[in-house]
Amino acid sequence: MKRYEEVAEQIRSKIREGVLRPGERIPSVRQISQVMHVSVSTVLHAYEMLENEGTIEIRPQSGHYVRAHFNAIPEEPKISVPSKRSRQVDVSELAFEILNAIKQPEIVPLGSPFPSPELFPLGKLNQYLSAAGRRSTPWNTVTSLPPGNDELQRQISRRYLEQGCDIHPDDIVITCGAMEALNICLQAVAKAGDIIAVESPTFYASLHAIERLGMRALEIPTHPREGMQLEALSDALKKHPVRACMLMSTFQNPLGSTMPAEKKRALLKLLEQHNVPLVEDDVYQELYFGEEAPKPLKAYDSKGLVLHCSSFSKTLAPGYRIGWVSPGRYRERVLQLKFMTTLSTASLPQLAIAEYLKHGGYEKHLRRVRQTLKHQQQMMIQQISQSFPEGTRVTRPEGGYVLWVELPETVDALALYHQALKHNISIMPGPVFSAQRKYGNCIRLNYGHHWSKQLANAVDVLGQLSKQ
Repeated sequence: MKRYEEVAEQIRSKIREGVLRPGERIPSVRQISQVMHVSVSTVLHAYEMLENEGTIEIRPQSGHYVRAHFNAIPEEPKISVPSKRSRQVDVSELAFEILNAIKQPEIVPLGSPFPSPELFPLGKLNQYLSAAGRRSTPWNTVTSLPPGNDELQRQISRRYLEQGCDIHPDDIVITCGAMEALNICLQAVAKAGDIIAVESPTFYASLHAIERLGMRALEIPTHPREGMQLEALSDALKKHPVRACMLMSTFQNPLGSTMPAEKKRALLKLLEQHNVPLVEDDVYQELYFGEEAPKPLKAYDSKGLVLHCSSFSKTLAPGYRIGWVSPGRYRERVLQLKFMTTLSTASLPQLAIAEYLKHGGYEKHLRRVRQTLKHQQQMMIQQISQSFPEGTRVTRPEGGYVLWVELPETVDALALYHQALKHNISIMPGPVFSAQRKYGNCIRLNYGHHWSKQLANAVDVLGQLSKQ
């Protein structure tokens, strides 16, 4: 063997012997260089080889770690089978009760809708925010009227270009987070009583918007890996007067599913045939684990039917509440609704984020976040495989920070939620993700917080409670 191969095999043997365990930091390049009397470049070559084969992983500013390996990975959940009838939505009260519990500082936030604030460059952002405040003039408020801050629109347009979307800055409307964008877009394309086709399960915030506007939800079967089933959607479009479609095509919440590119094209072709607009919630698109980001549905939209919504809340600045929408042919109506609801979005947070994006720190930040989330997902799946009852199924997201866990049918997710709270652990029970209150044996878990002994113990407690 070549010298670097000998170094790599030495590390492998220590992993096999259990001296180095999954998730643990391995000796630094310099330490191995000194101990094995080899050059630093030899060790780097060996570590590169181990990383490429999936034995170890690099965590920025932290070092090299043994990658988590699973002896018995739980199977994926089965495809959903919702009712084919549309329903009035009534999930907000249950969701509010659960979200209120998450705010308690002593709660382990496995049910949280946000990743850890420790992942965000809040110090740097606050510097830009302070600088924006010092430079602010009375005219800043005026220039932030819809569609929003010019420089922020330009920076978002640049990121669209990198994703294969040709979106002019003026076609971007800045909103108070993605939630406002979703509400405005839904109101722009439908009215009370209209039927909205959604995934099943679907993100509860989408159901909130449908419920608030007095619309009806029609749940469409959704594959845990590839997203909404187009055959079922096609059948629904023929049988029901569907006014709009509302979905997440990339790292869907709660399943984590991502539509393949060819399926995204087929979906848009289907909607174009029926002239049905699509509200795309794409807040997790930047949190991918692969080599490149999946393109949004907006990248394949040639008719202006896609109203593409996103925000910086999940990737950069959760407290700033800065989102946006590229509304296609519905731009004028969306602008009117923005004026009629919140008038404008706070100007200083827009300025701060625009400056941050302009100075090039975003990509470096995102690379670190992606690697961290990927590792945390691996550790959580490993802990679930060890602690949860036989028959448990878990999704395999390629990005984002949530797992959908399908427990044996004898487990009541709402009862599990109440029992977990007694142990200071929050979870999101499945029924909040369905207008039909389905998924009574499913839960959503958040792996967006730094993996620790406390989190491992919390997952273990959940597993024991599930067995009971």
